Amino acid sequence: MYATFKRHLLQFKNPSGTSRGVLTTKETFFLEIEENGKKGIGECGLFRGLSFDDVPEYEDKLAWLCTNINLNSNFLKEELKNFPSIWFGYEQAMLNLIQGENLYFPSDFTTGKNSMKINGLIWMGSAEFMQEQIEEKLAQGFDCIKLKIGVDWDSEKNILKHLREKFPKEQLELRVDANGGFSFEEAKIVLEELHELGIHSIEQPIKAGQIDEMAELCTITPTPIALDEELIGVVDFQKKKELLEQIKPQFIILKPSLVGGISGSEEWISLAENLGIGWWITSALESNIGLTAIAQYTFTKDPKMPQGLGTGGLFTNNLETSLVLKGDQLWMQ
Repeated sequence: MYATFKRHLLQFKNPSGTSRGVLTTKETFFLEIEENGKKGIGECGLFRGLSFDDVPEYEDKLAWLCTNINLNSNFLKEELKNFPSIWFGYEQAMLNLIQGENLYFPSDFTTGKNSMKINGLIWMGSAEFMQEQIEEKLAQGFDCIKLKIGVDWDSEKNILKHLREKFPKEQLELRVDANGGFSFEEAKIVLEELHELGIHSIEQPIKAGQIDEMAELCTITPTPIALDEELIGVVDFQKKKELLEQIKPQFIILKPSLVGGISGSEEWISLAENLGIGWWITSALESNIGLTAIAQYTFTKDPKMPQGLGTGGLFTNNLETSLVLKGDQLWMQ
């Protein structure tokens, strides 16, 4: 086998706000593996400022993988355990090498016979900007919307309140993602206020690493809590188990590029289900290559609730895709 990689800088159509700042570009890397005239491509979806593997030697490790691509996959996995996005790119490329075309996990989804329900994502911004996005999602037919919060809670709460006045929770599921934007004391109040508004769940109300505080919040909260950033960097199976047993969240959010790809996601799902913890899968601003692989994998898990998958429409210089959105259903064609 022979492997190469290249860097690609995705450009946002519109600046996209989170509690960590406003995003205008997203760096990513494409890994291509060739064998016997066949090629497989995968995406190493590095997320600057968030990924566990956002380190100066990232490209050196990618080059190392290309040089050592013929080594045993178990050895490579061990060597790349601290580079989850590179390992995921390798998983994708190897699967694509076997399946061909734009396939990773063939299924009724990849043949266009079935689809998946996704949530509509609302980016942070002014109240007017957020309201515009909400109206657009509602017009498209979404009945599950996720809002980024944690910058101006009073304004964000008013938006949620107005939404709930128009649409009861039986008609519109509302999820929120704080990206660690609240302090522990603030979070206790916010969780109560979210409950009064009939909010489905909140992702990462406080910053990751505050294990005791998060465990307490998950114990007392009237609004289900989903761990997101809390999972990043936890690579040992036993450590994963201990984290979930200690915090006991209501949900976990799996971003394959950030938690060790398919194999890492499988470990988290197995542990969560054994502990009665819900989960869903979310993309993390990958290009259409990584997004396609994540969508195909997600379908194989037979999801029962809306998933947090993007649609590839955020960027001006994305790659071509077979993914299409019809209402709130993600299809391949």
